[in-house]
Amino acid sequence: MAFIDELKVHLKAGSGGNGVVRWLHEKGIDHAGPAGGNGGKGGDVYLKTLRDVSVLSKYKNIKEFSAKRGNDGMKKSMHGKDGEDFYFELPIGSVITNLVTREKFELFKEGEEIKVLNGGRGGLGNEYFKSSVNIAPEQFSEGKRGEEADFFIELQLMADAGFVGLPNAGKSSLLNALTNSKSKVASYQFTTLEPHLGDMYGFILADIPGLIEGASEGKGLGDKFLRHIKRTKMILHCVSLESKKPLTDYNVIRKELENYSRELAEKKEIVILTKTDEVDEKRVKEVKKIISKKNKDILEVSILDDTSIKKLKDTLIKKLREESK
Repeated sequence: MAFIDELKVHLKAGSGGNGVVRWLHEKGIDHAGPAGGNGGKGGDVYLKTLRDVSVLSKYKNIKEFSAKRGNDGMKKSMHGKDGEDFYFELPIGSVITNLVTREKFELFKEGEEIKVLNGGRGGLGNEYFKSSVNIAPEQFSEGKRGEEADFFIELQLMADAGFVGLPNAGKSSLLNALTNSKSKVASYQFTTLEPHLGDMYGFILADIPGLIEGASEGKGLGDKFLRHIKRTKMILHCVSLESKKPLTDYNVIRKELENYSRELAEKKEIVILTKTDEVDEKRVKEVKKIISKKNKDILEVSILDDTSIKKLKDTLIKKLREESK
């Protein structure tokens, strides 16, 4: 199922049911008095948060959703049943904008429910209009229309740390090794076309599709994925030692982060030198020395070495715990 992180939908609250004209029927009296009930209220529309980043996919081919209409009033002064509310389910981290009012809603907590549209009021039956001067009213009123609007939905993943780096820098392999995730891995660029999440002892790691120079301006897979690391506690910047110019690679990504937003550029960053099995120890030390002038927090790893994976995992857990305090 395709990953969706942007969506435009039309939501509509239910209209109120109509009031009705009804009469009491007693033995020997055909019209004993008004007995038309009021219509039920239309259902409201709520946003509801789930811990499921793929939930937007179920709305891919349906763009309009509505709550139920209230039932019409009934005889014997019985009110119509209220319409059923509609709950629009969204992943944690969703930002929803009402394109009519420009009101914005941000969903950060699992199970959070926010009412965004009100159902219409039910109409009045003829019993309501009875008075001392109008003992047999024929009046009734129709239910009011429910509110409706277009909404734009943007997902910003809620993760503790996000992997960034050039395409094929080893981000997906690391996510799989650290979290037993199933992110796709291959020896070509842009293997990851959508964000993936993994759980590392309670900390959520996000594998963000590879960035290229100009990503903040929409090049390559564009800047749409940069927003997925805006809410992370830290950035895990992967630099592949297969590259002949690792410092250049590092600077390219740093520039894109800075161009996208100052807030993103100022997040705590850990540089992870990947694919250390592809070079000798001398080369690893050279690269660490070069990048250490830019960033002192540098780790190294080879997914072929279980010891280095364990060491990296322990270090990341420790640093994430420190950031969470």
